[in-house]
Amino acid sequence: MYIGVDYYPEHWPRERWETDAQMMQAAGFNIVRLAEFAWVNMEPQEGRFEFGWLDDALALLARYDIRAILCTPTAVMPAWVARAYPETLAMQTDGTRIVWGVRKNNCFTAGAYRLLSERITRAMAEHFKDAPNVIGWQTDNEFGNPVCHCDTCRATFQDWLRTKYGTLEALNQAWGTHFWGHSFGTWGEIQIPVDRNTHNPSACLDWQRFYSWLNVRFQRDQVQILREICPQHFVTHNLMGLFHELDYYDLAADLDFVSWDNYPVWGKPDIPYKAAEAADVMRGLKKRNFWIMEQTAGPGGWGSYGRNPRPGEIRKIAFQQVAHGADGMVWFRWRTCTAGREQYWHGLLGHDGKGLRRYQEAAQTAADLHSLSTLLEGTTVKASVALIYDYDSIWALRIQPGYAGNTYHAAVERIYAALFRAGVNVDMIKPTDDFTPYRAVFAPDLYVLPDTVARALSDYVENGGVLFCDSRTGVKDETNLCHDRTLPGLLSDALGITIEEYESLDHDWGRGLSFTYAVQGDGDLAGEYTATQTAEWVQPTTAETLATYTEWHMQPFAALTRNRFGKGWGYFLGTNIGEEAFYDRLIADILAHADVTAIATPPEGVEVSVRENGDRRLLFVLNHTETPQTVSVPAGKTELLTGQITDTTLTLDRYGVAVIQLR
Repeated sequence: MYIGVDYYPEHWPRERWETDAQMMQAAGFNIVRLAEFAWVNMEPQEGRFEFGWLDDALALLARYDIRAILCTPTAVMPAWVARAYPETLAMQTDGTRIVWGVRKNNCFTAGAYRLLSERITRAMAEHFKDAPNVIGWQTDNEFGNPVCHCDTCRATFQDWLRTKYGTLEALNQAWGTHFWGHSFGTWGEIQIPVDRNTHNPSACLDWQRFYSWLNVRFQRDQVQILREICPQHFVTHNLMGLFHELDYYDLAADLDFVSWDNYPVWGKPDIPYKAAEAADVMRGLKKRNFWIMEQTAGPGGWGSYGRNPRPGEIRKIAFQQVAHGADGMVWFRWRTCTAGREQYWHGLLGHDGKGLRRYQEAAQTAADLHSLSTLLEGTTVKASVALIYDYDSIWALRIQPGYAGNTYHAAVERIYAALFRAGVNVDMIKPTDDFTPYRAVFAPDLYVLPDTVARALSDYVENGGVLFCDSRTGVKDETNLCHDRTLPGLLSDALGITIEEYESLDHDWGRGLSFTYAVQGDGDLAGEYTATQTAEWVQPTTAETLATYTEWHMQPFAALTRNRFGKGWGYFLGTNIGEEAFYDRLIADILAHADVTAIATPPEGVEVSVRENGDRRLLFVLNHTETPQTVSVPAGKTELLTGQITDTTLTLDRYGVAVIQLR
């Protein structure tokens, strides 16, 4: 396993470099990431390359058995690029260019920027292709910004649309431009939709897809160069977890594996559902394990700093990611900068460069992970439950959320958190993936539902799968037009319901008029609950009702249904429930009907996850709380971090972790 830090030798005197390398080696680090912001250091003037300083740093690191990932440095253009080629700076909606001086300044359609980026990438690849301790490349840094509104971007958008739709007639039909008399007579009339709250929703969705494609194209240009010159090196990129401006499935396609930047330490300590969810999204992008390329090492912040990781938390954060499929761990950063905008984004070392508490905890973590590396090799998370993660629905709901407060990630987190609490591993998958390997598939807020996906989900249920859907399922087609059929459309038979009407409970226009409905659950979901935000007036056809509304006018409608369809089951929840316990009971019912059981059912605040291959199965148990927790575990197994044999229960200290070899 590769474990290390993001290192910036260009920030420090050369006489310090060897001390850094010695301390890294002493901590058990064997990898560093270098040069993602060092374009001007390597090309101080156009066409004049200076790689000697990086050669020296690499040679020094090699003496201490430390390998390196090099980055294409195109996330920050040198000042000379902005001066010589002002068109490379992104244009804002007011027609002015971004002022050079931050990062991510560039326009992705500017020919000069694309050529200059390819040139520095090629120069680096040629120079370092035979460097003995370089093992891979990271493209750019955290793709996702800025959005440019220049004429070149508009013309490229028009070309992209022409390629996609072929004719203006097809585009006008796909966008529904007959509304408001917005039909186009020429491609040149198409504008960039600058305001997703007011512009044509279909145009806004295609613009988002186009912007994502621009980033993918820019990265692909670099990947092709790196593969040509450095075929022995891997290529990755540091994605940002649940960041949703880009389609990460597309961005990941050209990479050997994905990496991501994990910063879960901000406010009051809490259960890190989102960090686990993001890890599963990252693993799902290519259906393989991932790296952490930037991991919380201390308080984060630019102008002001946040919370400090508490003793044991750095180690626990790292183990959570390994439990979900991380095969590499890189902390950001090695030493806290004394200059620039990130002076308060702390590393393992403080401004003073001393190896204190955080450094020592990272060293302990490295030792633990190295001790497990042989057993971890070749293992991954194998889940019998999947959750559909769909960028089209993310984007379309931002454009038209339907009811106030509706966000895709909120809907996903309600379900994911309950699965997390149930102790069940989850695969995050595309809507177009094969559903048959899974016993249960969850599709929260699947707002954009092409007919092909709806039919595949219906077939999945009929053939024995268990499907969960909820409010706003299948409202839009792939062009962001509303389906012209009664909801839930092609899923009506599988779910056994129809929905003729719906309403928002929160659309108060700032007048304090939001309200709730009372819900009564039956059977295993018995209890009184609160319906919030939205209510779809669900009429069961073949489905049984598991929860009902108590208000007089809502009594004919179901809040939650379960339907037997063919060999499988379809669940539908037509509202959002305010009580966490409801989702725990719902998930328990769904898992029971899917015949899915957890290896261990954790107490509140404890997470379990399993990595396995054909020969080995490792159970990770993590205490996310600041009090000791006792967990029921399989007895007679070896806990690998202590070497002890397990009893029927295991007690973990605050932020404690355990890894149990099940076979």
